[in-house]
Amino acid sequence: MTTLPPTTSTLPALGGAPIDTSAATTYTDVNGLAALKRDPNSPEAVSAVAKQVEALFLQMMLKSMRDATSAEETSSNEMGMYQDMFDKQVALSISQHTDLGISRLLKRQLVGKPAAAAPKLTPGAPASAAAPTSGAAPTPTEFVHRILPPITRAASALGVDPMGMLAQAALETGWGQRMPRNADGSLSHNMFGIKAGEEWAGARASADTMEVANGVATPRRTTFRAYGSIEESVNDFASLLKNSPRYRDVIAAGGNAGAYIAGMGKSGYATDPEYANKLNQILRSDTLQSALAARVAAL
Repeated sequence: MTTLPPTTSTLPALGGAPIDTSAATTYTDVNGLAALKRDPNSPEAVSAVAKQVEALFLQMMLKSMRDATSAEETSSNEMGMYQDMFDKQVALSISQHTDLGISRLLKRQLVGKPAAAAPKLTPGAPASAAAPTSGAAPTPTEFVHRILPPITRAASALGVDPMGMLAQAALETGWGQRMPRNADGSLSHNMFGIKAGEEWAGARASADTMEVANGVATPRRTTFRAYGSIEESVNDFASLLKNSPRYRDVIAAGGNAGAYIAGMGKSGYATDPEYANKLNQILRSDTLQSALAARVAAL
């Protein structure tokens, strides 16, 4: 049984004495945040806050995995509270003793970088979806900010890790830079490259693709499903996974993003034989970790 450190801490006086930002050993210790407010240019304060944000990200992942793999309801509100406390402390301990790379990426953004301008809206996108105008492609950070909430909800309903779905959406759309467009040029919001077969009664969009057959890549003009919003696209993809026996192994992956990707690669979802390898590359990339860290920092 893991013993939790004490969860109480003494808040420092906001006087002139420097704050020891290395003393944050429990999740309730807010010294790092207080130090950053006093001296935002302090390397020690920036490092402490970056670690705390990394711990927050880990805490979100632990909660997501616990929700996805829990076989039964929590026995009581009190037990749920203690599990939440335990997750927070474990996340902080991991971030302090393991180099996951998230805090390093976040420190690059906190030190010497001007604040990014508020993103604008893409024509045809819902007002809640942040993206540049004039056809400009979103950055990976904007892409993650826009698509992660509906993906998280859909993944929770399916009982799978949202990171596998997020990597898949990033690969299929080139981080939102390439997706099929409707005849009028508006976005199809097709985040997972789902093709429009004869059974599809909704709107359609076309795009040039490369299809692999017998090891040979051939360019084709392909028709895809078109949606009114990102949420519709994510929900339709989740419905496809849930209702098709082809994706049984994908759903069975549960909270294991690697198993999700392996199952997706074997399912024949894409004709590319390197599909699973490409998904893994995105899942482990600095680009994804930096975008996730930026989103957590903005919460």
